[in-house]
Amino acid sequence: MERIVSRLEASEAVSSHGWRYVLGTLQASVPVGTLVDAISLAADAAAACGDDADRHLRVDVRADMAFLTLQSLDHAAVTTRDVELARRISSAADRAGFPLGPGIGTEAPRSVQVVEIAIDALSISGIRPFWKAVLAYADEAGADGPEDPLVDPLRQGPALWFQQMDRARPQRNRLHLDVSVPHDEAPRRVEAALAAGGRLVSASRAPAFWVLADQEGNEACVTTWQGRDG
Repeated sequence: MERIVSRLEASEAVSSHGWRYVLGTLQASVPVGTLVDAISLAADAAAACGDDADRHLRVDVRADMAFLTLQSLDHAAVTTRDVELARRISSAADRAGFPLGPGIGTEAPRSVQVVEIAIDALSISGIRPFWKAVLAYADEAGADGPEDPLVDPLRQGPALWFQQMDRARPQRNRLHLDVSVPHDEAPRRVEAALAAGGRLVSASRAPAFWVLADQEGNEACVTTWQGRDG
């Protein structure tokens, strides 16, 4: 029976197969030589998933790279089925000569990641309809409440979530980016941001997230799945 798995369980189950757990998804990437190679890999991945492909697998193909994402659309989370599909896809990719990986390290353009936009609000239910309309976004499966996040129905743009404010803070930036990366990529990403002129605002919740800012105070959080359970 399919069930939602914990962050730790998902990470441990797929890391040795070239995948990483990132913000409720399993993600992997692989460099390719041509767009035809990327499409061929996508076809192999879909075939490995069989009838589950449409409800679990998403593939972004480029001329030099293919990105693969697994998540149950019915649960909007990683399930035992996604873990099994990740292993199947990795085996198929290995046989095709395209071993999967998370893209971690200086040789890769970047690691797999998920970017979200967070908006601070005094009345989330008051502003959420505006953002849903202006972005033509939709409710996530099982999360259609007046304060729940919004997602791109085509899964091209970043998700949008709302952070409750207790009082107006006019001197604080009301919008920031959350950059979710593999747990073993986060320290390198934080170091790179600091080396590029950023500053560390807070590491009190690391490794769940580090709050960083540019020289003018605009904030971004580097986040991982770790440090969130218990």
